[in-house]
Amino acid sequence: MSFAQKLKSLFGLHSSADEDFFDDLTDALVEGDVGARTAYELCERLQKVCKEKKIRDQKQIVSELKSMLSEYVKETKLDVQKDKTNVFLVLGVNGVGKTTSVAKMARLFKEQGESVVMAASDTFRAAAVDQIALHGERLGIRVVKHQMGSDPSAVVFDAASACSSHGGGLVLADTAGRLHNKENLVNELKKIDRVAQKCASEGCYKKILVIDATTGQNAVRQAEVFNEAVGLDALVLTKYDSTAKGGELIAIGKELGIPVAFVCTGEHYEDIAPFSAEHYLNDFLGE
Repeated sequence: MSFAQKLKSLFGLHSSADEDFFDDLTDALVEGDVGARTAYELCERLQKVCKEKKIRDQKQIVSELKSMLSEYVKETKLDVQKDKTNVFLVLGVNGVGKTTSVAKMARLFKEQGESVVMAASDTFRAAAVDQIALHGERLGIRVVKHQMGSDPSAVVFDAASACSSHGGGLVLADTAGRLHNKENLVNELKKIDRVAQKCASEGCYKKILVIDATTGQNAVRQAEVFNEAVGLDALVLTKYDSTAKGGELIAIGKELGIPVAFVCTGEHYEDIAPFSAEHYLNDFLGE
């Protein structure tokens, strides 16, 4: 059950916004993937505001909650600077839809008139290299790839060099997402990060984490690991449909302050859109 459905049933169960209502609201927020600490703090604050303002009406309570949540859920726009080498390093664990998201973004930016190169920097999985090569073929977008097991940062370097030699554009670099050995992953990412930073024109480098909307608090942990490793600029939320509770964005926004750039809702290249905090919160609250 989504948080919006639970919220609706809460108002049906409780005749007033009393202690029991806020206890149940805390539980509903936790189950909606907001996280225990965030849920507790939100409800404590909301209860205080409702008491001070003498708010009892359902619509007003939801409005106050939305106002609080909007402090944490932020949107961002990823701009490509003309005639410069832009590098977007795309990160995420295996299985979140990272490679497909790279292809979706590539198509989107190409349609906006940008010169796009995809870098197959996940050199540890043959499937990832093959997959991005296939996407490139279908979309008519150049893919830079090396042999399996080669240095992923060298792939980023070559893709950025190709981009620069053509007067600038955008490099979208797919990276490995193995979290089974955090230390190795972090060290590898730091190296790619250093190379990408040097290759990109000043102010044209972004680090983007892809998270799966259906994984809940796991997505928060992933954001923590990748943010700690390289510092994140934006998120892409995948698999966002009726089955996703969606609360992890609230927890990530509150704990780490990372804004969201895109939301993906399906498997097709067109199933990507700029993230809207307003639409997201309306969905989450059932407005």
